[in-house]
Amino acid sequence: MLFIGKYNNLTIERVTSVGMFLSEVEGEEVLLPNQYITEDMKIDDEIRVFVYQDSEHRPVATTETPKIIRNQFAVLEVNDVTEHGAFMDWGLIKDLFVPFREQSTPLQVGEKHVVFLYLDQKSSRLIASTKIDRFLENDRLTVAEGDEVEILVWSKTDLGYNVIVNQFHKGLVYDNEIFTDLSIGDTRKAYIKKIREENKLDISLQKIGYEAVEPNAKTILDQLQASGGFLNLGDKSSPEDIYARLGMSKKLFKKAIGGLYKQGRIRISDDGITLTAED
Repeated sequence: MLFIGKYNNLTIERVTSVGMFLSEVEGEEVLLPNQYITEDMKIDDEIRVFVYQDSEHRPVATTETPKIIRNQFAVLEVNDVTEHGAFMDWGLIKDLFVPFREQSTPLQVGEKHVVFLYLDQKSSRLIASTKIDRFLENDRLTVAEGDEVEILVWSKTDLGYNVIVNQFHKGLVYDNEIFTDLSIGDTRKAYIKKIREENKLDISLQKIGYEAVEPNAKTILDQLQASGGFLNLGDKSSPEDIYARLGMSKKLFKKAIGGLYKQGRIRISDDGITLTAED
């Protein structure tokens, strides 16, 4: 069976004037067009290809790397809009189709949107959707508080940014906990801060709790040593200033300097923090 919209490991069966025909274990074949054939490809070789559909909706193979695969999310750019729908650049010769019914808002050429790619059961076509909510699953969580996760920033809300967690769940990063630039389509490491009622996920861009204190304390010590033993940062410093200079939130900064103070490694004054003689 060929897996449309996914990578397949297939065997080269025969060579024709239009390309090589590849087969899976049960004998179903797909064409790899001439432009993707290299000199080292030979009959009976097993190769890894991406299988999608040509303009006539027939399966076709490619050695190119798509920007999205079936049942996953990615940010893509709109190449064209016609009377049938929008077409997005997903890194292949044939653009990816987004029907009007799958557009949460009308798409315009040049815009970038987060989409989900799936195989439509009625038409047997690969199509993309910007109606992200219905493809996310929070009833059955695969994460726990404190876990490191991969997020894709999906949309802006009054509270912060909706994010896709591990290509599966919906989460939220609150505005008052963001101390760096964050934009739609960004991907980065993050952490499960809290699981609320109805399995709603609060996401932090920084490590949670005591796990974060030790590396942050080291960052502060390194900065102190690099700046001659003094940093003009303290309780009165803005969260933005602390993040710009140290890459951490004000809450984590205060935890870290509190630990360093108890260890006798720094002195805290109204002006800032100073390394003790021992350091």
